[in-house]
Amino acid sequence: MVKYIKLFIPVLVAMIIFILPTPEGLSQNTWLYFSIFIGVVVGLILEPIPAALVGLVGVGICIWFKIGPAGSGDVTKVIKSSEAVSWGLAGFSNSTVWLIFAAFMIGLGYQKSGLGRRMALILIKLLGKTTLGLGYAIAIADGILAPFIPSNSARSGGTLYPIVSSIPPMVGSYPDKEPRKIGGYLIWVSLAATCVTSSMFFTGLAPNLLAMETATKSGVEAISWFGWFMAFLPAGIVLFIATPYLTYIFYPPTSKGSKEASIWAGEELKKIGSITSKEWSMIGLAFFALIFWIFGDFFNVNATTVALSVMIAMVLLNIITWDDVLTNKAAWGVLAWFGSLVTLAGGLKNVGFLNFIADIGGKYLSTFGAMEAMIGLVVLFYLLHYFFASTTAHVTALLALFITVAGTIQGIDIRQFTLFLMLSLGIMGIITPYGTGPSPVWFGSGYVSGKDFWKLGFIFGIIYLVVFLVLCIPWVQFVAYRWL
Repeated sequence: MVKYIKLFIPVLVAMIIFILPTPEGLSQNTWLYFSIFIGVVVGLILEPIPAALVGLVGVGICIWFKIGPAGSGDVTKVIKSSEAVSWGLAGFSNSTVWLIFAAFMIGLGYQKSGLGRRMALILIKLLGKTTLGLGYAIAIADGILAPFIPSNSARSGGTLYPIVSSIPPMVGSYPDKEPRKIGGYLIWVSLAATCVTSSMFFTGLAPNLLAMETATKSGVEAISWFGWFMAFLPAGIVLFIATPYLTYIFYPPTSKGSKEASIWAGEELKKIGSITSKEWSMIGLAFFALIFWIFGDFFNVNATTVALSVMIAMVLLNIITWDDVLTNKAAWGVLAWFGSLVTLAGGLKNVGFLNFIADIGGKYLSTFGAMEAMIGLVVLFYLLHYFFASTTAHVTALLALFITVAGTIQGIDIRQFTLFLMLSLGIMGIITPYGTGPSPVWFGSGYVSGKDFWKLGFIFGIIYLVVFLVLCIPWVQFVAYRWL
């Protein structure tokens, strides 16, 4: 019954919006497109059906009504069926969408080769003699994997969760018995660390790539992989180093030592034996990808070309099989999901809706100085994540809109402003138990109560935002701009 209610709500919302009077300055086609778009966003939040299918349904409806292609906001222009179909499928030829797909396959390579598990166990063995050391081991493991696994759900929830969740019971810490002994601390560090690394690396969070594509479709020049990394560098260093210690202060474990974890990791490493040829191959391919992602502009090589080449090499080297590629539901689901969302987000600009909103927002914000307006918009963009259970839905609904509004304010460097919005996508995931992909996994472990989860989310969310604004805005404006 709940499923059908969730399925009905997006349809109801879209219908209610459409039957409302069309605002002056918008065509009926534009208003229809907007109502469908909002229905899709609500569907992405509630997820009565898989998110990829929500996006495809939205694109399909727009194709049937022949709205979305350039010029469809003009009711006097007749859109051919072939034009509507070409528009609807355009997202699936997008290079960024295929970069995300290939990067998911690279993450599968870490899993299938065993390299991801080995790296995590090595760090726990080396640093796991104290609880604080365990926190840093988890953060470092996530940081090593983040540049290569854009799904923080796969990286944190899939690769690290099975390892981390095995540690607390060894020292008598269970969800219903002494969760604060060590379990609560490790669970929160794991989530908080992945939120930081999701902002540190362009390829650390799948919506980062969707955001970049949305930005370029809004007329903003793209940022390189290295430029992204350098832009977030000061906040990234501070937050990455501080997160395990901050958790130690705000959510302290009652047990300060955990030699059992280090011993357990050593035993697990003995079981898996010496490093295999597949792991060596995966290491080589990882370095190949990282080098060309960082220096891609110098070599004139596109990031998608690199990712697809690594994916093909993994199959040829038998790190993964072709059947693994065909049966990776997560990767194909993301391809369908992002392919449709790239199209839908671009349609808002095509039909003239963003220009309409920009005129309204620009008039209001024109009374503020450029810096005040920019910071205010970034903070608002960040806090609105309380209403989204998906970073992807957040990007789809708001990024192009905020870019368009900021473009009407004199004095704002729209490229830098857009970068600040995109850099905030990872860290904003910390604020709620549903804020980013792995959040429900860590919350569902039961080691951190709902009350504590919301409280910690607020505390860390404010700390992350303040550090980001204070360090990154002047850094980008006066230093890092040369790398963008």
